[in-house]
Amino acid sequence: MQTPRYTPLIASLPASVPFVGPETQERQRGAAFAARLGANENGFGPSPRAIAAMQAAAGEVWMYGDPENHDLRAALAAHHGVTPAHIVVGEGIDGLLGYLVRLIIGPGDPVVTSDGAYPTFNYHVTGFGGSLHKVPYLGDHEDPEALVALAAKVAAKLVYIANPDNPMGSHHEGQTIAAMVEALPEGCLMVLDEAYIDLAPKAAVAEIDPDDRRVIRMRTFSKGYGMAGARVGYAIGHPELITAFNKIRNHFGMCRISQAGALAALADQDWLTRVRQHVTTARARLAGIAVANGLAPLPSATNFLTMDTGGDGAHARALLAALTEEGIFARMPFVAPQDRCIRVSCGPEAAMAAFAAALPRALARLDVQK
Repeated sequence: MQTPRYTPLIASLPASVPFVGPETQERQRGAAFAARLGANENGFGPSPRAIAAMQAAAGEVWMYGDPENHDLRAALAAHHGVTPAHIVVGEGIDGLLGYLVRLIIGPGDPVVTSDGAYPTFNYHVTGFGGSLHKVPYLGDHEDPEALVALAAKVAAKLVYIANPDNPMGSHHEGQTIAAMVEALPEGCLMVLDEAYIDLAPKAAVAEIDPDDRRVIRMRTFSKGYGMAGARVGYAIGHPELITAFNKIRNHFGMCRISQAGALAALADQDWLTRVRQHVTTARARLAGIAVANGLAPLPSATNFLTMDTGGDGAHARALLAALTEEGIFARMPFVAPQDRCIRVSCGPEAAMAAFAAALPRALARLDVQK
């Protein structure tokens, strides 16, 4: 029987999905979740202006989106005090990471990341044949010094760090990230994933020259702006690197509706301020729920709270399964010792109340199973 002639690399890889979506779990369990708190989505939603803009654009969806993302790039450039030549827009940070890895990494090329950090980056590196080298977390933080040291040791072409971090919610001061850039070995590009920076303390924002060739910053409309389903991400970097994306990116990858929504969301900074306030309140609510049930909340600079279950990875997985049975979609870190924790997204009070009711029942399930 004739089959497609896959490349040797693709033929050698197993099919995998970095994250199992809540929809898949709902189909498996035959019921909808009472609260969707596992994907770090912004349950407070996008700006009403963004919703209106997307509704208006829906009538024009017969047209492709602008392949140059001109208006959105211009607005982002003005927002960040750079030129449009410093900005590339893509299908979320996930899409941009895929393009970046394709630009930089070939079979066997070394890439450095943290063991347990955002797995989609690793997925792209593996898919293009790169060689992953990992350092452990230092406590519940990524370790900038160890990342730089390993990058120098293996002559890494890319080094990845997220600030704030997923899955732990921790963050480094901007000065620490800026110092990491200065310490990078020659020929190494730092991928600074700032998906949650809109929700972080101002001190977490690193002062980095947009013309610095050593770093590319990834941002998104999925978290603070509440538009995860629209898939709008962007990167800030040296114009030469940004121009290179045009060699491979999907020029019609951005939906016209998403472009309009992101443009309107960016213009409504008052809504973003309101979301930050809602997230702060929800994080405190989640911390109180955790403490009341014997879990330890970790400091968070994101729209989720990581909770130490007090056990090991097996205990945390059992608790996560029990929460699923109670109708709560949550997630957990993949790698020990961080896998002792569960991770719960912030959301409106109804979702917080559902979690507050479900958590003690889930813990009781574990007691019965002992």
